[in-house]
Amino acid sequence: MLRLNVRDETSPLKAVVLGRAESSGPVPKAEDAYDPKSLEHILAGTYPREEDMIREMDAFDAVLKKHGVRVIRPEVLKDCNQIFSRDIAFVIEDKLIKANILPEREKEFEAILHVLDVIDPEKILVPPPAVHVEGGDVMPWKEYIFVGTYRGDDYASYITARTNAAAVAYLQEQFPHKVVKSFDLRKSNTDPRQNALHLDCCFQPIGKDKAILHKNGFLVEEEYRWLLNYFGPENVFEISSEEMYQMFSNVFSISPEVIVSERSFTRLNTWLREKGFTVEEVPYAEIGKQEGLLRCSTLPLVRE
Repeated sequence: MLRLNVRDETSPLKAVVLGRAESSGPVPKAEDAYDPKSLEHILAGTYPREEDMIREMDAFDAVLKKHGVRVIRPEVLKDCNQIFSRDIAFVIEDKLIKANILPEREKEFEAILHVLDVIDPEKILVPPPAVHVEGGDVMPWKEYIFVGTYRGDDYASYITARTNAAAVAYLQEQFPHKVVKSFDLRKSNTDPRQNALHLDCCFQPIGKDKAILHKNGFLVEEEYRWLLNYFGPENVFEISSEEMYQMFSNVFSISPEVIVSERSFTRLNTWLREKGFTVEEVPYAEIGKQEGLLRCSTLPLVRE
């Protein structure tokens, strides 16, 4: 049996589900796009090619294995985009929570049944249908669980609104000993520079006490300020709307000292090295065209 353990975003990683790009299907039609950045590339004829995405994921896979991480891959589903495993489930402490994702993506969860088979069934939580939640919006961190959400009355009109207020209440119920702190995120169906698809598109804790943060991703300035003060301005790398669009906050921590980042993120990678991090650079810009990057591609199962 696999003993799940994820208590934060950065403790040394032991086992992870990494998505996959094989048989990811044809370029979607514009009306089938799940997010504005994918739509932009569909319309421009620059949507990523399968062979390029496979190459990028292989590079990420190699870095994880280099650091001794056990990497598990989903079963390949024909003509199905399975890159973003963070969307289908997430682990908090010793529980795996099934995400309530867009109905069209339900089959992606079935591709990790071989993982579920080695987890104690009592440790698998399936939220009720009214609870909408995806892993990109959920971050355990010390005494907190940080959750990105959208509180607007027009929630249903945004395909980019992925986690609702019911999910915040559900997580508080399941983890009563934690403080579940939610953040109202800016959403747009049409402008990728004005859309924080998930919390990890505008914020991520790194190391032991640092963070990457984008002010405009938050609808409520006090909530952005709370994060800035919690980590301390001297420990926060603030990113611009262009850098958010490029997914600068969606790096991935193998440990408090080692971060996997996109190789073109020069400003960020330089800052990280100045702060003492080891930065493993990989090519991931093609996958980034789908408004997801390194954290989105991973489902951590076990950290130290």
